[in-house]
Amino acid sequence: MTVTATTPTTPTTPAASTTDKTALGRTSLAQNFDTFLALLTTQLKNQDPLSPLDSNQFTQQLVQMTGVEQQLNTNDLLKQLVSNTSTGVSTAVSMIGKSVKAVSDDANINGGKAQWTINVPAEAADAKVQIVDASGAVLHVESLGDLKAGDHAFTWNGKDQTGKQLADGGPYTLKVSATDSTGAAIASTNYVQGVVSGVEQSNGSTYLTINGGRVTWDKVTSIQDAPAPTSTANNSTSNATTNTNTPASS
Repeated sequence: MTVTATTPTTPTTPAASTTDKTALGRTSLAQNFDTFLALLTTQLKNQDPLSPLDSNQFTQQLVQMTGVEQQLNTNDLLKQLVSNTSTGVSTAVSMIGKSVKAVSDDANINGGKAQWTINVPAEAADAKVQIVDASGAVLHVESLGDLKAGDHAFTWNGKDQTGKQLADGGPYTLKVSATDSTGAAIASTNYVQGVVSGVEQSNGSTYLTINGGRVTWDKVTSIQDAPAPTSTANNSTSNATTNTNTPASS
């Protein structure tokens, strides 16, 4: 399947002036409320015992101040809603069930293997890969030899250097070191590709779930309809072709 990279659209964010107005309103409310309490306290201390402060008027003033505070809280909730939309939630949800390709060094072991696509912009005379876990421990080292310019599928069988099969999960990071015929380094780009199975938002970022791993939605470079299920015979042919193009894993 041919995949054409496209540039993702950068989401827009709410104008700074809107945020500034809300912040100014909250600051003004705090100042006014402090002034209101100071005046009220002074008035209570100096009120005429024969003509005390009207409790109805006092209550009405408190209700007005509370109403303004509630309106500002409502504005905060509306800003959060706008922020959720602008950070890609609505766009990301539309990707569920789609086959996407996204820039990512990280992938999860899913079904006993982890998969990446390595792109080298120029022919590499020598390329090596390392796979490390979240703590930085090296789990797998492999030489890929020479690579032509373009995309190259890479599959790791999920085994560490002792041959132990690791459980599904992750993330695991792929590090590629490629050089040309003169020994100069070539900057490569790693991708993950698969069907989006979920969307979540964390710490203001929107993530897609691909092959069990998480990728921020703005790293997506292409979107396609998920491939239709094929027969067992077709799967065998497809796997044979993939294995031919995929460097062997130790």
